Amino acid sequence: MSITYSVSLEKLLRDFDLTPVYLPCEAKDILITSADVNRPGLQLNGFFDFFDRSRIQIIGKSEIAFLKQLGPEELACSCDKFFSYKPPVVIVSRGLEPLPDMVQASEKYKVPLVCINDATSSFMSSLISSLNVELAPRQTCHGVLVEVYGEGILLLGESGVGKSETAIELVKRGHRLIADDAVEIRRVSSRTLVGASPENIRHFVELRGVGIINARRIFGMGAVKLTERIDMVIQLELWDKKKVYDRMGMESQYTEILGISVTSTVIPVKPGRNLAIIIEVAAINNRQKKMGYNAAQELLEKVGMMEPESENSVWDQY
Repeated sequence: MSITYSVSLEKLLRDFDLTPVYLPCEAKDILITSADVNRPGLQLNGFFDFFDRSRIQIIGKSEIAFLKQLGPEELACSCDKFFSYKPPVVIVSRGLEPLPDMVQASEKYKVPLVCINDATSSFMSSLISSLNVELAPRQTCHGVLVEVYGEGILLLGESGVGKSETAIELVKRGHRLIADDAVEIRRVSSRTLVGASPENIRHFVELRGVGIINARRIFGMGAVKLTERIDMVIQLELWDKKKVYDRMGMESQYTEILGISVTSTVIPVKPGRNLAIIIEVAAINNRQKKMGYNAAQELLEKVGMMEPESENSVWDQY
């Protein structure tokens, strides 16, 4: 069963500095559930086939110019019919003044009407990006998320395996902590996962034998980050002598999270292994693979166990 997420109009008013013209109730009680937006040029002209009334409607310079060239009766009829579909909110951009018929129709059908000074296209782009994050499918997992050399590394493993201690060591080495213990993962596009910490435990880390610490206060603002894209999953597990671990790294392994496959690897843990350095190397190696270089492949080519492959440009993946 899919869960529908929402964001309040109050948050959008605050984030984008929107100016309310008419609100039928408090902005915190008006909820947006669709990440898509619409410019209702066709609807103002009377075409409502395939119209999604759950989308935010944005009226710009073109729509206002079209409405102004209509006669008084046509203008009133167009606005009345459009607002009768009761979209969640209508936003007038470019600092334009809403027409009196629009204000009257919004009050009649209790549709929120707000304004913004920004250009229509740039505002739509920012709004869609924000809605994709706020309304994204999500899940929370037990783990640690750190940024290492620009790569978002999600550390997973059983409780007590050393995830938090490794994260602190990475922070001391100049990397950044995003989340400890609970990582909230959101699918913000068909190819991208973004992780963050729940707000109530943000920047806090539990170290057995020491207790709870605040990484931001101990290591400074440069040691933490609010969100990070997840580029790699590292599973930490206690060393099992009977298990055969990958020693070459020729073929990439993947973990599926929210329908997206993320590069993953298993790192065995035992006394004497410096996990922080291993994870640093894993992050750099993962970046190299994304850019088309595989050290194991080069080695096998040099010893004659594999035919050399032609070098591909990093742009070939696009």
